[in-house]
Amino acid sequence: MITVVIVDDHPIVRAGMRAVLERCDDIRVLAEGGTGGEALRLVAEHRPDVLVLDINLPDQNGIKVTRKIKAARLPAAILILTAHDEAALVFDLLESGALGYVLKDEALETLANAVRAVAAGKNWLSPSVASQVIHRALTPQEDSNPSAHPPSSADASLTAREKEILALLGQGLDNTAIAERLSITKRTVQNHVSNIYGKLALTSRAEAVLYALRHGLAQVSDDA
Repeated sequence: MITVVIVDDHPIVRAGMRAVLERCDDIRVLAEGGTGGEALRLVAEHRPDVLVLDINLPDQNGIKVTRKIKAARLPAAILILTAHDEAALVFDLLESGALGYVLKDEALETLANAVRAVAAGKNWLSPSVASQVIHRALTPQEDSNPSAHPPSSADASLTAREKEILALLGQGLDNTAIAERLSITKRTVQNHVSNIYGKLALTSRAEAVLYALRHGLAQVSDDA
């Protein structure tokens, strides 16, 4: 059973999402709220598997809430709900620790699948957002940060295990999911990720995803 908390400042939107999710036998909605403060309180209180979070809240935006939840080491996977599909915003959210990004105009049709994906530690992007991620990854000249797209030969210094972990990062798996996939400890994964960042001059998870996509180590699926 996947447990969920929904936070959106529009009661009608929350009701629609709850109705969709509660029709699923494998998903249970524990609570809902309308502000960033309530998101933090409800996640700490209920410790859900997934937080479905609107990016535009009256007291603080979804990026700040995501960062606070990750800083507090709360276990919820974060699925962002928004009307915006700007590539820069997507990468800010991925870097902050969100795993999924669902557009409101398709949320009710895809929400359950998105919740299942992030609960399993995978990225889930709405199709139009996924296409922007791939486009940005494959066009380095559009990136302002050169460390996000080092030379193609840079990964020659990576060990076989580091390349394997970089590929899994590119597929959207978090450290816990990678550890389970490779049957190693989370601490070992963290050490490998630090080594990857150092060798490739990367500074964030979003840059690692970009690198893996650009160099053919991973692909972002736009399937719902």
